[in-house]
Amino acid sequence: MRTPLELGVVSDEISPDFREATRHGLGWGVTKYELRVLKSGRVPEVDPDEFADVLACVRDLRLTITALSPGVFKHSLAKPDDLEREIRETLPATIRMAKECGAPMIIVFGFHREQTDPPDGESRVVGYLRRAAALAEREGVRLAIENEPGFWCDSGANTRRIIKAVGSPALGANWDPCNAYGTPETPYPAGYEAIKDVIVNVHVKDTKKGALIECVTVGEGAIDWRGQIRALMTDRPVSHLTIETHCHPLVESTRKNVETLRRLMKEEA
Repeated sequence: MRTPLELGVVSDEISPDFREATRHGLGWGVTKYELRVLKSGRVPEVDPDEFADVLACVRDLRLTITALSPGVFKHSLAKPDDLEREIRETLPATIRMAKECGAPMIIVFGFHREQTDPPDGESRVVGYLRRAAALAEREGVRLAIENEPGFWCDSGANTRRIIKAVGSPALGANWDPCNAYGTPETPYPAGYEAIKDVIVNVHVKDTKKGALIECVTVGEGAIDWRGQIRALMTDRPVSHLTIETHCHPLVESTRKNVETLRRLMKEEA
């Protein structure tokens, strides 16, 4: 018998007001939250007082922050100054913030891919990630690459290959099947089978046309979420799934996603 996974939510997919987001989330029985955007900006560049209130909310309501998502490595290799700044400044600041709120993981990305990238582009990608992973390992946190369309890390196979080339226990995959839609592989089962041995986090959303185009609530799009959930419940690479709604109205759509995922997991148990 398969055991259902817990559910979490990227908090700003409900509201950038963390207290408002958790008020709704707790009403649905959700106690796990990923931090990405607050009212004052994207982590780690947020107002200190607002983050202090997030910490108080986490403590008082006994919530869990599962990960922080600062948007690191969304640039192309043609922007080395930005990439260096993220390694020197953004990532260390995010690690400090993660430690404050008890988050074990930081979501990063896999470099926007350009037609003008140099022939050794993948080795440069691996080099940046290796430096970032070494920093994370020293600080006792883990990085998870979120696959993204148009990036070096887009499909399951490409993301896994780069993670394996980095070769760090501090680097894994934030598998997003919806973000893999439109790559040469089918997100499930092909993409999942390629990447499942390095998955450390999972994002859940659905689409009819593409990761950033015509997103819909889970089960209404092109992603085989029933099959993917069955596999995740069987293989258990993670203990929870994080909802990243991406369609409006956010509150109602996130509530519907929570209900749909719980129903699917119950049916697959």
